[in-house]
Amino acid sequence: MQLHPIAYVNSPYKQKFAIPRQPNLVREAEGELLFEPAYADANALRGLEGFSHLWLIFAFHANAAGWSATVTPPRLGGGTHVGVFASRSPYRPNPLGLSVVEFAGIEQRGDRLSLRVRGLDLLDGTPIYDIKPYLPYADAIVDASAAYAAQAPAACEVRFSEAARHALTQLQDSHPRLEAFITAVLAQDPRPAQHVRHPDTERVHGMFLLDFNIRWRVQHAVAWVLSIEPRTDTTPDHAHA
Repeated sequence: MQLHPIAYVNSPYKQKFAIPRQPNLVREAEGELLFEPAYADANALRGLEGFSHLWLIFAFHANAAGWSATVTPPRLGGGTHVGVFASRSPYRPNPLGLSVVEFAGIEQRGDRLSLRVRGLDLLDGTPIYDIKPYLPYADAIVDASAAYAAQAPAACEVRFSEAARHALTQLQDSHPRLEAFITAVLAQDPRPAQHVRHPDTERVHGMFLLDFNIRWRVQHAVAWVLSIEPRTDTTPDHAHA
């Protein structure tokens, strides 16, 4: 079987760090699927407007490592092993993922066809292999059990420093929803599991969202946004003391 991407994701997440671990945890994450020319036929999306959510089949295209039979899910603190098929780890024999997103519209810009979505949990540039409508009567199983991930993770409180608040004020006209987006991302506490287990209040983390480098730290269970600056390079600045 040969798979060919039908579209690529234009996402606000420019690096893997800080991407929510599940879709729809950050509804403020808006993006689009830009179809390849061979598939940029609006007829292929006819009738999609009647569905609120969509399934995306995609590739974990940025994984440099191979796969392992066991993985350490962050929800278990990063120290307990489970089988790869009992997890949603991206490090799989076939690096395919499944994500449900909210449908937000279709745009035709010249010869470019765009499908807009919300609640995205995908890295910028992710290849999309298929799109299917979400069917609530079949896909939502209300009495299903989910072992170690039965509930959504608890939200972390998020506050902004004076410098970060000033930056938001300066960006209000061009990015009116930036504060809500940053807050929703940090509320998920995207720190690596080992940092959560062994908190270091002096550690400053950096993440790329949209065109900005967001620097933040966690102190006493509160995520403090320290600065919001334009990205000046393409090297992810994950964390440093």
